[in-house]
Amino acid sequence: MRRFQGRRLLSGSVSPPLGTKRVKTTAMSLLRMKRRGERICCVTCYDYPSALHVDGAGIDVALVGDSVGMVALGYPTTQPVTLEEMLHHCRAAKRGLSAEGPLLVCDLPFGSYEESPEVALRSAQRCVKEGGADAVKLEGGAHVAKAVRKIVQCGVAVCGHVGLTPQAVSTLGGFRAQGRTAVKARAVLDDALALQEAGAFAVVAECVPAVVGKALAENLEVPIVGIGAGKHTDGQVLVYHDLLGSIDHPHHKRFVPKFCKVFADVGDKSTQGLLTFKDEVKANAFPDDTFSPYHMPDHETAKFLAMLDVDRDVREQRRQEAKKHILDSDEYENLKIY
Repeated sequence: MRRFQGRRLLSGSVSPPLGTKRVKTTAMSLLRMKRRGERICCVTCYDYPSALHVDGAGIDVALVGDSVGMVALGYPTTQPVTLEEMLHHCRAAKRGLSAEGPLLVCDLPFGSYEESPEVALRSAQRCVKEGGADAVKLEGGAHVAKAVRKIVQCGVAVCGHVGLTPQAVSTLGGFRAQGRTAVKARAVLDDALALQEAGAFAVVAECVPAVVGKALAENLEVPIVGIGAGKHTDGQVLVYHDLLGSIDHPHHKRFVPKFCKVFADVGDKSTQGLLTFKDEVKANAFPDDTFSPYHMPDHETAKFLAMLDVDRDVREQRRQEAKKHILDSDEYENLKIY
């Protein structure tokens, strides 16, 4: 049965063809897509509105990534992100997805899985039980294989992550591409193979040369989802805010990776919209009658105005008292400093 690419009919979306039905994306369906040569589309999103759009566009996988720390919370890296923050954002994204929508994957943040497979399992179980995730993703290669195996054996689907692993930015010397020598490239491949053997249903490959991304896709039976890994991987993932150009601010632009194509200029339009709103408010042009839709019947209006006349003097006295209190409390106003 063909899956319908689209759900809630957002602006510009396409109605489903008659007789078709969209089917929930699962870890198993991604494996089938790999076998059939179907490209996998994944978007990283962090909240209800973005998840609504991701679902409405028929995206295969919604990833609640720990990049939320840098994109939405203003952290300089992903390391400060806590499991509680991930659960909060995962729950919000979950509410934006339909029952027949994308696979929802939640990142295990730094410090929530490295200690032992048992700690990793508890964190993964919380993502499913409390966050509503369908699967979890964790960073690292062979050294986290035991944790991956433990989590999978206990019933939680796991996506791996090799290449640039942002949680390890302290030891990598920054957000730097990986696998750029033959030895390092082979290490990335070996890490991915170890994750596959441990039971991972997919592996994200970040910031590696295209030849490495191609080798990963050709040598693994599970899907390789690339982000800055060239065109030969089995699918692609980008961050919602990055691919839509959602944030029009120099702070965010410093973190947008050079492999990210901007497919829409939402940030600039958002800024222009906010500026227009401000200008109309300042000029008392908004709201006009069109956007003041609530009306009182004429006889009720007359009654209300009559009620206001009854105690007009008392209310004026109270208004003056309130005005005096506010002015007396404002030292700068009294000193004419403003």
